[in-house]
Formats: sequence, C-alpha cells, structure tokens
Amino acid sequence: MIAVSILAMLLFSSAAAVASPANNRAGTATPIKHLVVIFQENVSFDHYFGTYPFALNPAGEPHFQASSDTPSVNGLTQALLTNNPNAANPQRLDRSQPITCDQDHTYTDEQKAFDHGLMDKFVESVSGGGCTDKTTVMDYYDGNTVTAMWNYAQHFALSDNSFGSTFGPSAPGAINLISGQTHGVTPAAIPGLVSNGTLIGDARPFFDACSVGPTVAFSGTNVGDLLNAQGVTWGWFQGGFRPSSVVNGVVTCGTAHQNVGGATITDYIPHHEPFQYYQSTANPNHLPPSSVAMIGKTDQANHQYDLSDFWAAADSGHMPAVNFLKARAFQDGHAGYSDPLDEQNFLVDTINHLQKLPTWRDTAVVIAYDDSDGWYDHVIGPIVNHSSDPNDALTGPGQCGAARVGAFEGRCGYGPRLPLLVISPFAKENFVDHSVTDQSSILRFIEDNWKTGRIGNQSFDAIAGSLNNMFNFSRDDEAGKLFLNPSTGEVVQHGDD
Repeated sequence: MIAVSILAMLLFSSAAAVASPANNRAGTATPIKHLVVIFQENVSFDHYFGTYPFALNPAGEPHFQASSDTPSVNGLTQALLTNNPNAANPQRLDRSQPITCDQDHTYTDEQKAFDHGLMDKFVESVSGGGCTDKTTVMDYYDGNTVTAMWNYAQHFALSDNSFGSTFGPSAPGAINLISGQTHGVTPAAIPGLVSNGTLIGDARPFFDACSVGPTVAFSGTNVGDLLNAQGVTWGWFQGGFRPSSVVNGVVTCGTAHQNVGGATITDYIPHHEPFQYYQSTANPNHLPPSSVAMIGKTDQANHQYDLSDFWAAADSGHMPAVNFLKARAFQDGHAGYSDPLDEQNFLVDTINHLQKLPTWRDTAVVIAYDDSDGWYDHVIGPIVNHSSDPNDALTGPGQCGAARVGAFEGRCGYGPRLPLLVISPFAKENFVDHSVTDQSSILRFIEDNWKTGRIGNQSFDAIAGSLNNMFNFSRDDEAGKLFLNPSTGEVVQHGDD
C-alpha cells in the first residue's frame, strides 16, 4: 500500500470538489438528457470493423447484408488483406473462434508496432506472450460474429476516425475517459506502470479495498467532480462491484461467471474503475446506495455502484443524467478472458432494455473502448501530444516527437484507433463519421452538454474533437428503435412498434 501521507497530500486538491451538490442549475445544451457510456475492453477498429460492411456469410452463421447506401469506412483494403506490410496478412476469425489469446498492449510496445507511422511491426512488437501463433495479432472478425455491432452501425452512427487519447492499456484509457489527464499520480514512479508522475500501465486504484498489487492515487479533477459542482446526477456502474462478502471489515469482490469457453472469470477488475483512483469520487469499501432514489446523488456510495444498481434506478424512473456502464469481466470484450459473443449478449441486452424505457426519447448511448489490446489497425492518428519519456518509442528510443517545454511526459497520443458508436433517437442513421475524435471527446460532450466547464491542467478535453457530427439534433422525427437478438446479433424488430 502507498504510505498514508498520500491521503494528506490529496486532501487539499480534492476538497474543493467535495462540495454538496445543488439542484441542476441549467438545462442541457442538446436534447440529450440522459447519457449512457458503455465502456468496453481491448478492441481496435480494424479488429471489429476492418471489412465493414462486407461479411463472408458462410452457411450456418448469422447473416449480414448491408443496405445498398451504406457509406464506406477506412478499413482493410484488398492490398492490406493480401499484401500487408506486416510479417503476416490479416485473417478472418470465424464465429467458431470467439476465444483468442490476449495481445501485448503496453505503452512502449504499441508505439514500436506503429514504427514511425509505418504500422508494420505488429507481429514483432505486440503479439501476445501467450499466443502460440504470433500472427493472430493481425486477425479480425466480421459481421457474422460481431453482428450486433454491424447492425447498430447500419441503423445509427459509427466513427472510423476515433482514437485512444494515449498509447497503453486499460487504466490509462479509463482515466482519459473521465479526466483526459493521466498525469498527477502518486507515487511518481513504478517501473512499467508510472513514469514522471504519469500513469502508463495498469497500476491498481489506491482507494479500492479490492485492489491487489501496486496501487496509485490521482490528484486533480475528474468529470465526476465537475458534475457534482453543477448538481448533475451521475454514476459509474460496474459488474461485480457489490462485494461477495464483508467479514470483519474485509471486503472481497469474488463474484464470477463462466464465459462462452467455459472458463470461470471474476466479475470485478479494480483497474477498470477509474473513479476509484480519486479520493473525491471513490467508494473504497464498495458501500451500497442508501436508497434507489439516491442513486446518482451523493451518499455513502459516492456515485460508485454495482451494475444492478443502474437498472434499479432506470426501471424506477431514477436514471441519473450521466451513466458509465462497465460489464462484468466475462462480457467486456477483453481477449483472453472475454470474447465478442459474450460481449454481444451484454450490449444487446443493455440496449434492448434501454429502448423500452420512457427515458429513451432523450437518451444517447455511446459504445467506446479503453484500448486496442494491441490488435492490428492500419491507421495512425494525429500525434497531438508529443513526449520524450524513456518509455516512448514512436519515433525512436525515448521519443514520441519532441515534447514542448512544460508538457507532462508519458502522454504520447493519440494512440490506436478504436471503435466508437452512438445509438440514440438523435443519432444519424447509417452514418460513418470521419472527423477526428478521441476518448476525451466523450468527456467533452458531457462538459458541453451539462455546461460544467473544462478539466484544465493540460487535459485532452481542451483539444478533443466533438461527437456532435454523429447526431442530428434538429430532426423532427426520431430514429426508429432497433431490437436485436442477443445471441445472434440479428434484427428482431426495427421501428417503434
């Protein structure tokens, strides 16, 4: 554990953010009154959408046929499929192959795979240590496996130009989602995890009784602090957050489920819960909300909840304004312990349920990802933030361009390209957005819609591209609902009936 002195150091920086929330003092800037961010794990754009909208459609698998007016994406061309500059060509993963090995997605090795933007060192640099076939890192699924994702893209809005704010694994991605700022960590150095006060790896959250291993704490502000200051209801809802037991004050997060491959996977992963890194927004002992009516408001749960609490609130008319949903681990899409079929069940069940609620008429769902897992993608995004940390490697050893004077090191970005979808009555239909966005664009949408102001302190929110191009807020008709089969991802019902 980190020394107790961390607490004293953070008290001052977080005190201003723990003010009692007042009633929301302003309306929203758009018709969106409820935002649901479903934050999934470890998928590159090409891994799920590289051949969109063309699926192989072998016999016996869910069929996908795109509308004739479907826009193209920046995907895997015939040249990239048959004459790829990497050491292997991408291969289609069949629906019978949902369980794959986990790839290497460390901050340094991902930059090495990008190789000055040539995107040609994936096999050598980020193939997983547990992968017997090192070429697996190049492979992709199509609409016969990630069928629901492709159907959502058909009827709502998909981005093919959205990126991780920085390189690296899950924890930095989750922190970028809520603050756009991975600097400000104590302790300031842990090899492979923290460098120059910046989080580059999966150190666990200090303010979480279920954390095991090296832990860190963040100073500074996150979006929860901003929302609290405006009296906007919000919450992070994660599968397995409710303790399996509390014995003599010792909290255990031990609930588990079997994935499609039959492996038993513990539901809760602490470093996927970003608000537990900040004292101002943490619920260290995983206390439950004091009542359903208090979900989204400040009480002993401090806005951190089990996933079941979201449905208790939503089904009773108490859905918070801003909601972050995190699946139980076996359904979060992370290779190695999850898979696209279990993930599809979670996504479809969630979105089908949301569409049946009265709040759907003013809801937007954003499906986003924390990192690429190292899976091949052929696109390098704009490098908007240079860094000269010893762990950088994009343009040479210790280099991601040349960091400007006073910039926080260890934040080379944008990182890998990731899937991003918007599903809403106000989402553009069968639309592909080519404008540049990143994980902190979601943060910026929240800030703009609920008029909270910015994070500051070199947060990426200040330069983030807008999600607004994926919406049509002026439309006088709402996009029809889309109900899918959670097992196959195929359309069950399209329309409002």
